[in-house]
Parts: sequence; C-alpha cells; structure tokens
Amino acid sequence: MTAAVPAFSHYSVMLHECVNGLAIDPDGTYVDCTLGGGGHSLEIAKQLSPRGRLICIDQDTAAIAAASARLAPVADRVTFVHDNFSNIRAILDRCGVDSVNGALIDLGVSSYQLDTPERGFSYNYDAPLDMRMDPDAPRSAWHIVNEAPFEELRRIITEYGEERFAHQIAKNIVRARETAPIETTFALVDLIKRAIPPKNRQDGGHPAKRTFQAIRIAVNDELSIIEPTVRSLIRVLAPGGRLCIITFHSLEDRIVKQTFLAEAHGCTCPKSFPVCICGKTPSIDILTRKPLTATEQELAENNRSHSAKLRIAARL
Repeated sequence: MTAAVPAFSHYSVMLHECVNGLAIDPDGTYVDCTLGGGGHSLEIAKQLSPRGRLICIDQDTAAIAAASARLAPVADRVTFVHDNFSNIRAILDRCGVDSVNGALIDLGVSSYQLDTPERGFSYNYDAPLDMRMDPDAPRSAWHIVNEAPFEELRRIITEYGEERFAHQIAKNIVRARETAPIETTFALVDLIKRAIPPKNRQDGGHPAKRTFQAIRIAVNDELSIIEPTVRSLIRVLAPGGRLCIITFHSLEDRIVKQTFLAEAHGCTCPKSFPVCICGKTPSIDILTRKPLTATEQELAENNRSHSAKLRIAARL
C-alpha cells in the first residue's frame, strides 16, 4: 500500500540562529539560496520593509509553488527563481541586482522530499529510484545504479557515503542488474543489506543510510558546486554583508570550513615565501570559529537537526 503523500513541509533548521546571523537591514537585499518549505524565507521577509527585497531560489518547482502561497503576505518584497543556486551570479544579473546584504544556504534535503515516496529519496518507502532535487534533471538515481561502472559506483559510495562496505555493495548492485534493472528503493536497500554483515547493520543507523546519501549527492552533484558557489556569494556580498551556511554531514562542512578559511586568509603564496607577492587580501571575517548547532529544544522537535552545523561569515 502506498503511503499518503505529505503536504509540502520543511522544519526550518536553526531558524532563529540563521535570521539573527544575517543581521537583517530592513531596507536590504537578501538571498535564500535554498527556498524549500519557505520557513527561513518567511522570517527574513517579515523583517524587511517594503523597500527591502528577498530573492528565493530553488530547483524544485514543488517548493516554489508551495512557498509562493506561504509567502503571499510578504509577496511585495519577494522574487522567486527556479534555478540551481550555483548559478547565483547569473540569477542576480537577471534580477537586476549588483550586490546583496546577506545570503543563506541550507544544504539539507527538505522534509517534503524525504517524506514524499515517489521522489525516491528515502530508504523508508518503496518507490522508483529517483532522488532528483530538480525533477526535470536528466539523470536520476536509476541511471547511476543501473548504468555506472563498478569502479564509479564503488567510488561514489566510498567517497560520498564514507561506507566501509562500498566494494561489496557495488559488487551486489552490478551482479543484480545483470539479470534485470534495479527499479526501486527497496530493491536497492535489499542489495545493500546483503552486502553488510549482520553485526554491522545497526552501526550508524539504517544500513542503507550512507549509500543513499552517496547516490543522492552524485545525482544532484551536491559537493562540487559548494566551493565555487560560496566564493561567488562572497563576491556579491556588500561590505558587512553576512553569509550563513547550514551543512548536514562532514563532507559538506569540510568544504565550507576550508573555503571560509581560505577567503579569510587571503594570501595564496607558499608558506616558504618571506613576503606576499600574490596581493590577495582577506575577503571575509569568520564569525563562527566553531559551527553553531541546534538547541536541545530544537533537537526534541526535529531529529533531522541533529547533524546540522551553521557557519557564518561577514564580508570585509
């Protein structure tokens, strides 16, 4: 029996920390790079005057449709854009914006996407293999699972999922698809479970968690766009503008941390050089030396906030 499809919802992770971190100027221009359910956007827009502006970006048309209704009371200061946030400079150009006073990226998968069976993100529902954040994107999880060579599958599961049994999981997938395509999430879950020794299946939660994460990251090219997008956002921030980024696993957080550190350092000369010759200067001040995490109250309300980390930087 197919589970009922939930209404579009998304718990706004670390909502108050993000809004406070943006230090909102009521007349300023802001960007929510990951609109989702619109919770962050609504709180940002509420703090804007009629002269303020909020640009809301999402590659999921369902998110934009739902959030448009949710943000109707503040529609006079909101612009919706269907695109990938990695195209931020082009998006701002289309919107006629030269610089912004703040930007937010929530790199998590929305609750709606996880809890809507047919989107194929979750190992808890039997559904077609999909996992596309943009439903119109050409490559889904089905293509990776059924078409990627063994070595690519092993690499994806190892690097993006940090799965110690990646070799055997990839081997099971390749062997199974020789007979027939792997069509559903539960078929994939079964292959993953059989690759993991019984005594290890409870380590770190559901045995398919890491592999599903890895395939989702590969489908949506999630990691490779983080660094260039962060650097682009820093470039479009006005002096004093804030950038808030929420990550949900170590791979994302490491990229954000290292990019922030590089931008805060500026100089790219080798350490052996007695003086700087590159001429590059720091572009940001890192406001969170250690990332912020969810409060105990939030964790009690939303278990998915458990791994969230928020890093904030200000443009110099």
